[in-house]
Amino acid sequence: MVETRRDMAAFKASARSLDHGVGGVLNALMDSGLDDRTLVVCTTDHGLALPGLKAGLLDGGIGVMLIVRGPGGFTGGKVIDALVSQIDLYPTFCELAGVDVPEFVQGRSLLPLVRGETGAVRDEVFAEITYHAAYEPQRAVRTERCKYIRRFLDGGPVLANCDDSTTKDLMIELGWADRQIDAEQLYDVALDPNEIRNVAAEPGYARVREELSARLEQWMHETGDPLLAGDVAAPPGALVNTREQRSAAEPPVVAAHSSAASRSAARSHSDSVGTSASRT
Repeated sequence: MVETRRDMAAFKASARSLDHGVGGVLNALMDSGLDDRTLVVCTTDHGLALPGLKAGLLDGGIGVMLIVRGPGGFTGGKVIDALVSQIDLYPTFCELAGVDVPEFVQGRSLLPLVRGETGAVRDEVFAEITYHAAYEPQRAVRTERCKYIRRFLDGGPVLANCDDSTTKDLMIELGWADRQIDAEQLYDVALDPNEIRNVAAEPGYARVREELSARLEQWMHETGDPLLAGDVAAPPGALVNTREQRSAAEPPVVAAHSSAASRSAARSHSDSVGTSASRT
């Protein structure tokens, strides 16, 4: 459709601009003689800003580019198809710099992957979103084979969390806003890489659903997830959009003080920062 083609053309133009900018940085490093001892990381915080992708926990939203170049084995044009998270970058930096990794760090160094010492550094990646422009709490766990998502909000998509675009306008016109989203979702990403068929209710996947549900809940307890105690209020004074609003460009409301605000402040969730499923 022309609306989608228009948005994709704009995205490709943006990618071309980024490519030129990265090239400028790499050329400057080479000209200054610093390229051999500088680690360059190219990544982003979410997928495409299109309906069902950005501000969601499907792979189209949390699967982002992770391109690394520099010392420590990050050379030669290798492609490593292994589950990693952006929280794995910090321990990687520590190991490259020869400093101890703090005990609080949850990530795992990527150097064993890069050096070919192992085929995987983790067997799961967790992802989350509570607020983007508006409240839409979701949690997920992704393994090599399956993705399990738990949504803590009834109804359909929260429109303000989707960037405005011609594709969004078209999707709303076609009825996207009225489509209910399942509270529990399970996708066999090996057979269904686009995550179209929710198999959470299928008997053949019952054991996988139970296992991933338990792993997700354990992680929520381990990280002190405030959703375990109920809805998470925005910090007092925060500007948030409402579920009824179509666009984040509409006037937001000011969050009032509530008993849940302290839980929100203790662990502020915005998109899936630090836990996105990435590939290097």
